[in-house]
Amino acid sequence: MAKKSCIHREKKRQAIVERYAERRAELVKIIKSHDASFEEKEAAYKKISAMPRDASAVRLHHRCAITGRPKGYYRKFGVSRLVFRRLAHAGELPGVRKASW
Repeated sequence: MAKKSCIHREKKRQAIVERYAERRAELVKIIKSHDASFEEKEAAYKKISAMPRDASAVRLHHRCAITGRPKGYYRKFGVSRLVFRRLAHAGELPGVRKASW
């Protein structure tokens, strides 16, 4: 089980990313635009740099929904490999079967 503070910090980051996502997308669109002038791009860079660091989605890290484990994460199921194995053996994941050939 991961520390509660790590899990809480990641949830906090997720909320900040969601809060700033729209504003950040607009500024990035201006920066990447070929039609925007140098002054407009410079102003957009300054606004983005004034935002909190955690507003960037790059700073998010996937964690297991059940244990909070940061490594061995399966995106499709939202859990770590250990929890995935336990749930699959118990038959609690629909459509998942043990391979045999």
